[in-house]
Amino acid sequence: MSSDVTPLPAADVARWDEEADVVIAGFGIAGAAAAVEAVRAGADVLVLERTGSWGGAASMAGGFIYLGGGTPIQKACGFEDSVANMAAYLNVAMGPGADEKRIADYCEGSLEHFDWLVGCGVHFKPEFFGEPGWEPMGDQGLMYSGGENSYPFNTIAEPAPRGHVPQMSDKKQGESSAGYMLMKPLVETATAAGARAIYDVRVQRLIVESDGRVVGVFARRYGEEIAVRARRGVVLAMGSFAYNEAMVAQYAPRIAGRPAAAIEQHDGQAIRMAQALGADLAHMDATEVAIFIDPQQLVRGILVNGRGQRYVPEDTYPGRVGQLTLYHQDNTAFLIIDEKAQEEAMASLSPQLMMRPPTWVCGTVAELESEMGLPTGSLQATVSAYNAGAATGEDPLLHKKPQWLRPIGSPVGAIDLRESTGGFTLGGLLTSLDAEVLHVSGEPIPGLFAAGRCTAGLAAWGYASGISLGDGSFYGRRAGRRAAGA
Repeated sequence: MSSDVTPLPAADVARWDEEADVVIAGFGIAGAAAAVEAVRAGADVLVLERTGSWGGAASMAGGFIYLGGGTPIQKACGFEDSVANMAAYLNVAMGPGADEKRIADYCEGSLEHFDWLVGCGVHFKPEFFGEPGWEPMGDQGLMYSGGENSYPFNTIAEPAPRGHVPQMSDKKQGESSAGYMLMKPLVETATAAGARAIYDVRVQRLIVESDGRVVGVFARRYGEEIAVRARRGVVLAMGSFAYNEAMVAQYAPRIAGRPAAAIEQHDGQAIRMAQALGADLAHMDATEVAIFIDPQQLVRGILVNGRGQRYVPEDTYPGRVGQLTLYHQDNTAFLIIDEKAQEEAMASLSPQLMMRPPTWVCGTVAELESEMGLPTGSLQATVSAYNAGAATGEDPLLHKKPQWLRPIGSPVGAIDLRESTGGFTLGGLLTSLDAEVLHVSGEPIPGLFAAGRCTAGLAAWGYASGISLGDGSFYGRRAGRRAAGA
């Protein structure tokens, strides 16, 4: 792929090979949502997709969409929620730098967005999944997906599950997940309404008029160069920069060499093309970090750092555990779990994808501490304090929920989780609430819109599962509408 992202002057284009009112680069969740809305707004829409098929990262994802405020699924499962309650949680959970205006905007539009998804043919089963896990194991449609019911979030906002998962039969976690059931109806809705798609097209540069307006894209298809004209606007929906090694090293070096939950097409091209026009960026160092251990094991043990100390409630969102481990504990963690707890976890319905055997097993905590090479007395003090609290159903240090508190017995093991994290990038182009790409001057770049993981969306330095697909589809719709009306 060419590294040249310099904008191409429209005057230098000898001929336009394709044209449409709205040209969308990328046919993942943001691109599909943009296509639906642009075509519904009366625009002639052309989607350019780099691979041989629609779907992007979304079609391989677990499929969570973060929605709340009292959706029909929440109500059917017996949960109360409000726009204010959802916003209170997100303002804290999305981390330092979270944009309150964007969060308010998203929360206020959440119920309408749920209805829009259902109207496009996305089906959610009104059943709650309450077990620890990365995603529901069956076709249940609702789950806690951001630690809303765990400390400290359960002291900030009334806990309500907001991870909505499209229904899918014969689902296999990590192999055949519900993201496909989200993408398929959106793509079918867009194409039935008249949106066209061309595949195997690598968008490389933006084409601009002398007044700075974006009027198309320059791309390659099967080695041939093509120019595609956009009569009204271009929408960038090409994913993150998680697989661009140079960009990760420059902006988010802590996850260098450990990309996860992204696809190799996430090469940052959209960001670089817009940057070449003076586009502003935000939260480029922010990342979501997964920790590769089954939550069924995590909740039943205690997680300690290299000093033998606990640092996070083990029953919170695993993405929060991963983030705190990588950034605050030097990527060093050990799960201390006794034989009974390990057997219970292994007997749960959780797929065996991330179940880990103990690295060390000993008769006593003192022996385990020695085998692990931890400071003498450190792990013993931690386990002793934890067991004393667990015996009375309390965790005064980290407030793990009483249902998961049980003294650690013998034999006891430790699972080595050093270097067991991987992440994806959260930063990208700075956009307005109307999905306009903003210049460093603060003004919108005329004719250019963006949505999805190539933008700095709702997540700043925090995350909850479903934020990327929620934010991508919500602001993808805005991008499509605004481009159609440009």
